[in-house]
Amino acid sequence: MNPIQKYFRIRQNLIDQYIKGDMTKKEYLQRNYEAVLEVDIQPFRKIDSIEKGLFNYQYYNALAKQMKSFSSGNGIEYARKQEYLEKADQYYYKKDQATLGLLRFLDYRNVAAYFIQVRSKHLKGKLFEVVLLEHCHVILHSTNTLILKKLREECVFEEEI
Repeated sequence: MNPIQKYFRIRQNLIDQYIKGDMTKKEYLQRNYEAVLEVDIQPFRKIDSIEKGLFNYQYYNALAKQMKSFSSGNGIEYARKQEYLEKADQYYYKKDQATLGLLRFLDYRNVAAYFIQVRSKHLKGKLFEVVLLEHCHVILHSTNTLILKKLREECVFEEEI
């Protein structure tokens, strides 16, 4: 088993535990972050496979969520909080770059995208899903306007929520 396969096996196990209620979302996010580090793979410069694109997406997403978690700690000083939030934004940007790389690799084929219903007023009309139709359970999320524009240009974005 290669390191990418190892990571996705660990991740699926964590998802299964979370769905069963064996761990909280916070625990899931922490353990997913640890799994990304455990497999000891650096993000790929070139996305020439779905697995590499998905790994990059998950890698940067896990790091971004960890930085967001650090920023919300009790008693954290303002400057440190801002530092963590800036790092989170940088990782979310790289996650979106991974999404774009994956979409280019797929040439936008067998992809569906749409806005999702959310409770947050801040995310309403901004958060969307990108579904890889030929890959079971592969759903990416973003609020990136460039990705949204490209999905619309490629006629794979459905305007309905």
